[in-house]
Amino acid sequence: MNFEQRRHWVDGLRRIPLETVLRAANAEPDDHDHAKWQTARGVLSVNGAKFINWNQGRGGGGAIDLAMHLNACDFNTAVQWLTQRFPGPQSPALASPPKPLLAIPTPDASRLPAVKRYLTDQRRLPDSLLDPLVQTGRLYADPKANAVFLLLGKGNQPVGAELRGTTGTAWRGLAPGSRKDLGYFSVGPAQSSEVVLCESAIDALSCVVLYPDRFCLSTAGARPNPTWLASLLAQGLCLYCGFDADPTGDHMAQAMIAIHPAVQRLRPSRHDWNDVLTASA
Repeated sequence: MNFEQRRHWVDGLRRIPLETVLRAANAEPDDHDHAKWQTARGVLSVNGAKFINWNQGRGGGGAIDLAMHLNACDFNTAVQWLTQRFPGPQSPALASPPKPLLAIPTPDASRLPAVKRYLTDQRRLPDSLLDPLVQTGRLYADPKANAVFLLLGKGNQPVGAELRGTTGTAWRGLAPGSRKDLGYFSVGPAQSSEVVLCESAIDALSCVVLYPDRFCLSTAGARPNPTWLASLLAQGLCLYCGFDADPTGDHMAQAMIAIHPAVQRLRPSRHDWNDVLTASA
């Protein structure tokens, strides 16, 4: 590919509709405001080719800027990310995102001690809670020393994974191809009649330490209407929305309760459940 061909291709990538890029990144549209999207980096508002992240006060224009923001990466990496998801000779602006194949990281036992130290020392999670998860493979370390929390669907089959960086800069995300609409990470007594919805696996773990009689699960990001939520409510369970104590968490909790009035708000006394746990340790 010569310079002119590459420039033409990059211009095409830049024109991919932002909504298409967001779907490829496993973001979810807000049920009440179609301009807003729930992403791993916070709430984004889209206006044509422009976007803004209200949580971070940052924005940009075009699909490449958005890919850089969503993946916290540089220009070349964003171009590569888009190219992998929108390949072929057709105009990228007209391409529809293929459903990515699930690619759960492989376990790396040599990294597990470091991951466990992070979870116990920094996150104050007890070994007695983590060890059963490690033994069943629902929590493990990958070759990059990320903590991997499996999302399980029907038949306890993996449908995705939450990833949490444990070295250097704090980082969180989902394994490529994760289908958080098909399952979730959960912890606690499965027979409990009380369920707390949390924004992340670490918050679910923290919440069950604070409320050991409750079944805590992660929605993998604040979102008001996961597809599996109705089935939990149909079981007659008492559901609490334990999203973060911030504008996004409050807004998503309000939206969830508007859709499902039986859900009650359980607001952390600090920013999130892990903050509550570490403050009490």
